[in-house]
Amino acid sequence: MRKHFSLPLLAATTLALAACSNNKVTPEAYSGFLKDYSVLTEHQSPSGQTVLSWVSPTLKVQRYTQVYIEPSQFYPQPLPTERIPQTTLSDTTWYYDAVLKHELGKVLPVVTTPGPNTLIVRPAITGVTASTQSLRYYEWLPITLVAAGVSTATGIRDQDSEIATEVLFLDGGTKAVVAEVVRKGTGVPLENDQQVITTANVKSVLDGWASDLRNSYVAMRKKQ
Repeated sequence: MRKHFSLPLLAATTLALAACSNNKVTPEAYSGFLKDYSVLTEHQSPSGQTVLSWVSPTLKVQRYTQVYIEPSQFYPQPLPTERIPQTTLSDTTWYYDAVLKHELGKVLPVVTTPGPNTLIVRPAITGVTASTQSLRYYEWLPITLVAAGVSTATGIRDQDSEIATEVLFLDGGTKAVVAEVVRKGTGVPLENDQQVITTANVKSVLDGWASDLRNSYVAMRKKQ
C-alpha cells in the first residue's frame, strides 16, 4: 500500500533535520587551531547539542585542583568589517573569557598562572558568520515559495547568526593535550543581510558552551 505524507509534515521534518545538521562542524570548517582532528568523534553535550570531541583515555580529572583559562582568541585572526566591527570581535572574546571563568569557577578555583595540577583551557573562536535562514515549513507551500525566493534574493530575509569554537585542554605540568572540543551554535536571528552582528547576538551560545563545559567536567569527575 502506498503511503501518503502531507507537504507540511515533510517540510517540517526536513527542516528539523537541517537545524540539527547546521550545528555540526564539517572537516572543511576546521581552522587548524587544534593539534589533531583525526581523533575527534561525535558526541552529545549535556545540553543535547552535537559536538566533536576527544578525551585522552589516561585523563584523570581528580588530579586537577585548579583551572587556568587562557585569554580566548580568534583563529585565524579576522579583519573587522562593517557587519562584524572591532567592537564585536573584542567584546566577544571578553565575554567568552568571562563566562568560562564564571562557570568553571563553580567547580574549580580559577588561577591567573598555570602550574602543576592545573587544567589549562585554551579557547579559540574560529568563526562568526551569518547565513540566510532555512524556509519555515509554511513557506514550502507553493503559494508562498515565490515570495520567499524574492526575500532571499533581495537580502531582506532573516538570517541566523552563527559562531564556532575549538578548545584545547592541556595538563599544566606536562603541557600535554588531554582533550579537544569543536562545536558551533546559532544565536539570535538577524533581520537582514545588512544588520551588524554584535556580541549580544551570540551571548546565549557562549553561555551554553561554558555551561556544557562545567557539566561535562562534573560528569567526568563522578565517573572516575
